[in-house]
Amino acid sequence: MSQNPRVRFAPSPTGPLHIGGVRTALYNYLFAKKNNGTFILRIEDTDQQRYVERTEEYIIDSLNWCGIPFDEGPGKEGDFGPYRQSERKDKYFAFAKQLIDSGDAYYAFDSEEALDKERKEHEAQGKTFIYNWHNRNKLDNSLNLTAEEVQKRLDGGEEHVIRFKSPADETLYLDDIIRGDMEVQTSVLDDKVLFKGDGMPTYHLANIVDDHLMEITHVIRGEEWLPSLALHKLLYRAFGWDAPQFAHLPLIMKPVGKGKLSKRDGEKMGFPVFPLEWKDPKSDTRSSGYREDGYLPEAVINMLAFLGWNPGIEKEIYSLEELIADFELNTVHKSGAKFDPDKTKWFQQQHLQLADESVLVAGFKEILEEKGIESSAEYVAKVVHLLKERAVFISDLWESGWYFFERPTSYDEKAVKKIWKEDTGEIMSKICEIIYKTEPFNAEALSAAVKEWIQGSGLGFGKVMQPFRLSLVGAMQGPDVFEIAASIGKEKTLERIRFAIESL
Repeated sequence: MSQNPRVRFAPSPTGPLHIGGVRTALYNYLFAKKNNGTFILRIEDTDQQRYVERTEEYIIDSLNWCGIPFDEGPGKEGDFGPYRQSERKDKYFAFAKQLIDSGDAYYAFDSEEALDKERKEHEAQGKTFIYNWHNRNKLDNSLNLTAEEVQKRLDGGEEHVIRFKSPADETLYLDDIIRGDMEVQTSVLDDKVLFKGDGMPTYHLANIVDDHLMEITHVIRGEEWLPSLALHKLLYRAFGWDAPQFAHLPLIMKPVGKGKLSKRDGEKMGFPVFPLEWKDPKSDTRSSGYREDGYLPEAVINMLAFLGWNPGIEKEIYSLEELIADFELNTVHKSGAKFDPDKTKWFQQQHLQLADESVLVAGFKEILEEKGIESSAEYVAKVVHLLKERAVFISDLWESGWYFFERPTSYDEKAVKKIWKEDTGEIMSKICEIIYKTEPFNAEALSAAVKEWIQGSGLGFGKVMQPFRLSLVGAMQGPDVFEIAASIGKEKTLERIRFAIESL
């Protein structure tokens, strides 16, 4: 690639960032980093009516937590700012006027009532009203007025918009990195509004102008923008600018049935659709986030990368660096990718096993502190090492290993019925004697001593080992029982066995 690419992620601050948006940001980031490019965040906040406070901070926090920070954007000013469209609004009218002067756009004075009447008349005839080449010369716009009349109406402050003049009868050839070559007949396009009556540009004008001024080389965005591609290409042509390359990403689909993944799907099926927890400033309701649900950012990124792309090899577990190395836009799929909550948990489990144990120790220590349990980092690290293989989340370490920190005070009833017999107390007393004598007190020495005694006693292993585990854990769960005993220490091991003998 001769020119270092410049790509942008351009969300609207109208609510929390959905994981579909995070994936769009991720693909932009991967493409930029692979090709020594620049990843830009632009906040498209021209729709002030739908603006939701704190959304911009949420977007930035989400990208940072995911490990895909932007290079240029709000708070990281480059040479192409400002990066909020509301702060750029004085730039857009000149470009709309340029299109009027070149004959590629026109003033339209039609009132809402007049347009509504046209729509209803078309509906009565079983037709759809489209404002374009076939009726624009009969409607209230500057194409049918003299320059003097137009000026008079503008000077009089009459409400108006600026519309793009779509070509009447042309085959437009479009190309997309993901979807290949396409053709569109311009006769089916409507004359989109570029500049609104409130003095603000529409998405189409602001987007094209900003991409040009920010020297964007590749527009990587969601499939929902594919119907706008023809208009955007025509706008580039009307301005006489080189268009960037376009790539439209597939939708993220519901886990069951058809349709785009929504917040409601997550609420119904119990999984997050937002990267971070979102507290709605209007209703005060909370929506869960991947971070607060205990997911590692590496797992979320790996999962999202595979929703619409794969490298064509067996490998599925990727670090961010490996994703950057292997990612190619032209191998992104055309069809929608079905979201799978179970697969997301699988990615989480894999990344938990790969995570630096210090991260797990710090997370587990936080959980212990919340429960009022003080423990050395060294001891917590030992427990994490024994338990992590069975864990999906850091919180699972407590659920599967609380007995490393607290003595069981009750016992699994089914297990008691099955394994605690009349002679079990006597056998456990014998185990206490062996434990007392074992030096050094570690898993290897204890295992050797207990197993030697079992073999000599003629008892079955289960008859000894199962009540031993039940005494230490309170249930038939956990890692190697000798490791548990060595971890909690000789004194606590003896104390737990004696308590079990007394209780059971």
